[in-house]
Parts: sequence; C-alpha cells; structure tokens
Amino acid sequence: MSTDSDQKTSATPAKAPERPKYGPQRTHGPFGQGPGIEKSMTFWPSTRRLLGKLRPERLIIGLVMAMAVVGVALNVFGPKILGWATDVIFTGVIGKMLPAGGTKEQVVAQLRAAGQNTFADMVQRLDVVPGQGIDFTALSQILLFALAVYVVSSGFMLWQGYLLNGAVQRSVKTLRDEVEAKINRLPLSYFDKQPRGELLSRVTNDIDNVSQTLQQTLSQLLTSLLSVIGVVIMMFVVSPTLAVIALVTIPVSIVVTGLIAKQSQKKFVQNWKSTGELNAHIEEAFTGHSLVKVFGRQHEVEQVFADRNSELFRAGFGAQFISGIIMPAMMFIGNINYVIIAVVGGLRVASGTMNLGDVQAFIQYSRMFTQPLTQVASMANLLQSGVASAERVFEVLDSAEEDSELHGTLNPTKGRVQFEQVNFSYEPDKELITDLSLVAEPGQTVAIVGPTGAGKTTLVNLIMRFYELNSGRITLDGVDITSVPRSALRSNIGMVLQDTWLFHGTIKENIAYGRPTATDEEIHAAAEATYVDRFVHSLPDGYETVIDEEASNISSGEKQLITIARAFLADPALLILDEATSSVDTRTEVLVQHAMAALRTDRTSFVIAHRLSTIRDADVILVMEHGQIVEQGSHHELLAAEGHYFDLYNSQFAGEPEEVATEEPLVLAAKPARPF
Repeated sequence: MSTDSDQKTSATPAKAPERPKYGPQRTHGPFGQGPGIEKSMTFWPSTRRLLGKLRPERLIIGLVMAMAVVGVALNVFGPKILGWATDVIFTGVIGKMLPAGGTKEQVVAQLRAAGQNTFADMVQRLDVVPGQGIDFTALSQILLFALAVYVVSSGFMLWQGYLLNGAVQRSVKTLRDEVEAKINRLPLSYFDKQPRGELLSRVTNDIDNVSQTLQQTLSQLLTSLLSVIGVVIMMFVVSPTLAVIALVTIPVSIVVTGLIAKQSQKKFVQNWKSTGELNAHIEEAFTGHSLVKVFGRQHEVEQVFADRNSELFRAGFGAQFISGIIMPAMMFIGNINYVIIAVVGGLRVASGTMNLGDVQAFIQYSRMFTQPLTQVASMANLLQSGVASAERVFEVLDSAEEDSELHGTLNPTKGRVQFEQVNFSYEPDKELITDLSLVAEPGQTVAIVGPTGAGKTTLVNLIMRFYELNSGRITLDGVDITSVPRSALRSNIGMVLQDTWLFHGTIKENIAYGRPTATDEEIHAAAEATYVDRFVHSLPDGYETVIDEEASNISSGEKQLITIARAFLADPALLILDEATSSVDTRTEVLVQHAMAALRTDRTSFVIAHRLSTIRDADVILVMEHGQIVEQGSHHELLAAEGHYFDLYNSQFAGEPEEVATEEPLVLAAKPARPF
C-alpha cells in the first residue's frame, strides 16, 4: 500500500461499534480525563477461553499430563519407601533392646506376663529379631531405591516442564499474531476512539502478563492437583482414619480461598484497567510535551498523572494484599491439620495400632497434601491477574471488524473517480455528506477547499474506504470500490498527509517504504524529482542517515519532502494530498509545491488545502460547506462568480497587499470579504 499512514480523525464512526462481549467499556477525555465504566466478564469463562488458546498444543499437553502423572506418582510413593526405612531403623532399635536367644513370640509372651501389653503389641507388629540391631544392608537397599525413585520422578517433571514451556510460548506467540492481525482488520473508527497508550498496554503489557501467568501456573497447577490426588490415595492406603482427619481441611480451604479470590479478582481487573489508563495518559502527555509547556498545563498534566498513579497504587495494593491473604490462611489451616495428625498418629503408635514408619510417612503426606493446596492458593493472585489481562486482550479480539475482504485484484486504472449520490455521516442523527455527486477525470487535479468541518478529509477517507458509505457509491474507472479488496484499492492510491510519518530507519528505507522492491537508482530518481536529493547530500551519511523515532534530526519540511518522495516512488494511479504544506515554511513550501507538481503529473489528484495559493493551477476546485459541494470550477471561474471561494480567497489575502496585487488586484478591490 502506498499510503503514508492511516488518516486520523476525531470523528465518531457512523455506526456505534458492536459492544464487545468481553472486557471493560469506557470513555476518555483529554489527558485521560472523563468517566470510566468497567464491565468485566466472569472469571471462569475467561479462564476457559484462555485455556482454549492451548488447544492446538493438545498432543503436547497430553504428553505433559502423562509425564506429570508418572512423575507425581513416583514422588508420592517416596514417603512410603522412606517409611520402610524408618521401620527398619525402629525395628533394629527395638530388637537391640530385647534379650537375645529367644524368638519374637517368646519375648512377646514375657512382656505380657510382665504387664507390658502396649509394648508387647508394638513388638508383635514389628518384624523384629530379639537381640539383633539395625539391618544396614536392607536399609541401604531401601534408601538406594528411594533415591532412584526421586531421580526418575525429577527427570519426568523436568521434561514435562520443558515441553509445557514450549507449548505455552507457542500459544502466546499465536495470541500475539491474532491481536496483530485483528488490529489490521479493525476500522479506522476504532483507533479514533481508542487512546494509543491504552491499546499499546493491551498489546504489550497484558499479553506479557498472560504469558507469565500461563508459564508459572499451568505446570504448578497440574502437578499440584495430581499431587493432591496421589497423596489422598496414599493416605487412605496408610491409614483411613488419619486420611479422614486430613481431608477435613479441603472444604475449609476451598471456602476460604473462594471468599478471598472473589474479592481480589475485582481488584485485579481494576489494576490492569488503571495500568492502561496511566499508559494512555503518559503517551499522550509525552507526545504533546511541547504543547503542554507552551500552554503552561504542566500542573494539570502532573495532577492527572498523580491521580492515575494513585488509582493504580490503590488497585495494585488492594489486589496483592487481598490475594496475599490466601497463602497465610492456607498455611494456618495446614499447620492445625499437621498438629492433629501428629498427635493422633503418636497415640496410635503408642497403642501399637500403627507402625512408626507409617506415621512418619503420613506426616510427610500431610505436608505434601497441604503444600500443593497452599501453592494453588498462592498462585491465585497471579492467575487472577493473568485472567484480568486476558479479558482486556479478548476485548480487542472481539471488537467489531471491517467487512470481510473480497478476493481478487484491481486492474490498472486510468484514475477516473466518480461519486454517485453519496451519503455519509459519522453519527446516525447528524448528517454530514448528503447526495454528493462529482467526477474527477483521469489526469485532473481536483482541489477541495472549505472551512474546517466541511467534510474535506472525510471525502478522501471515503475514497480510501477508511469508512463505508451510508448509501450511494464511489467508482474507480467504473468499478465500484466496494467490489474490490481494500488492499488492491489502496495499492493504486498514494497519500501524503499533513502529519508526516517516518519510521526509525535510514532515509533510503523510508523512501522505499512506498515500493520495497525499488532499486537504488529508482529511489534516487524519486528523491531528485521531489527535491529530497538537495538536502540529503548535506547530511553526514547521505541516504544512509538514520532518522530517529521522532524524526527530530531533520526539519518538518524535509520530512514532508521524504513522504512526497515515498508516494512518488510508489507511482500510484490516484494521488491524495491532504494539507501537505500546512506545517512548512514559505521557502520550503516552494520546494514542496514543485515536488507535488511533479508528483501530480499524468495522474488524478485530490488536493486538500487551506492555503489557496497552493491550488490556483488545479483543474477543478470544489468548495465544500456542511458536507456538500456548494461551488466548483477553476480558480478564475470561481473568483469571477464572487461566491464562497471568492470570500475564502479574500479572507486569506486581504492582509498581503503586495502578493495579492500581483495575483488578483481588480477582484480584491471590487468586493470586500464577507464573513464565512
């Protein structure tokens, strides 16, 4: 596409965009002022939709889950093995305490005869040999087995984490691609109403937060849930009584976590909303920093920043504090559970109804049981933050798009543009362009003049299909522009705007943006034809001079000439010049005028201008007022008619007698300017 940049207007679109199903709805005023209305979708639908982004990775996710099951199962089995080792040690200690030479049955009978029934029950449960100490051979075999189990478990967990990391990053990359593609499909009206800083925050900060959330929570959530299941099974295997006691903490934990999470989710949504609003204010204030200083509005800007920053502080503090309560609460519940299990288990060991190794294993299981619950609770703040960011990203993805692109191409055009009874309005109840018809013949230069708000820029926006018509049609060489893809239409149109746009790169690269396949010779030819070559040679690196992001190392006029060279290189059939000389000095304007004259040669051109001196040689001048063409003709014809154009012309040159005298002395003397 050969356009410089999408024309920005402050108008409201013709039809209010469809309310997104998800995300906040808000309005903004200058420097972020104005009311904000927040309506977020619920947590679980957001979570399901976010997890749905992982669907293309379902095979990898399935493998990850299988590996996690094996890894967690081995890890959960570890305490039982260590319980065996404890029993070996405990049995050896007890055996050393018993008199040697007899059997276990004889020793038990002696203990009962001595009235030591509890100790006798304990010896009866143990595989003890009276007088024999710890069996270090058996103990070493058990410990080596436990080590092997833990090593294999760690290997599985490490590998599943690696696979899951790749799946998450690919899914987030796809999400970024979707947002980028969505932005390219959104109509200009969306960007007219959306603060740039807010949109940038969604595309960068929020997607990064989603990535971090998925990365840190999915693996841990999976292993934590599997650990809870495995630990519960092993608890019932070891001791159903203690298992029932331990499971009492589950409903308590769920209720506590649910109550806290419900409050913190609102805070996280507000936190990321405030982040976007603060970014929008900073971007807006810094972009217009010079203007802020000129009008002495630093205090107001600083105050708005302070207010936005305070809102972000309150939302962030509230979100983190409330969600941060979850982990201490879970630890408190877990510690109570641990104490109860330790006391009951000790009593059962003393009574001889349980082995010490089983109690030791169960205490480990109680810690393993509460630990994943605590981890899940501690991830609640991160998960809620990520879901809140996902809502804001989904709002962009759910915004109303332009109509679907058609397939096909546009044949080379001669440049005949015809408006046929065109009607258009930004607001349904406020007409702007009504029943407009005009014809621009191939090779003609059509100038459009009129007061601010007359519809001049709207007219060219309709040609570019930045907005769609309410009724009527626009044809290019007899072809309805709505019947061809926008990309094909715009590739035949060159546009030079009042606000120049140059990207960070060399001058040569910026010129070549109009046609990336152009050779160096073609680039230099375009630069010479548009007078860029004159000032390029005065720069240290010539065409390889790097333009910074703000293009502050070249003048406004030089920037404008580069944009004209860009359009010249694209060689469009139709050219649109929108106030291309409004921000340059008189000397540079002369160069720009010559460059534009060269650019307009042999192509249909639409020129929007407030400086009437720049369009005297136009083939047709259209005078617009309130969205309608009130006059049209050549410069001399319109002056002779003494209508609206006459008034505009006189109002501009009444204070410049010398210049006017050389142009139209008799006309200016004949009739004073009327208010327009």
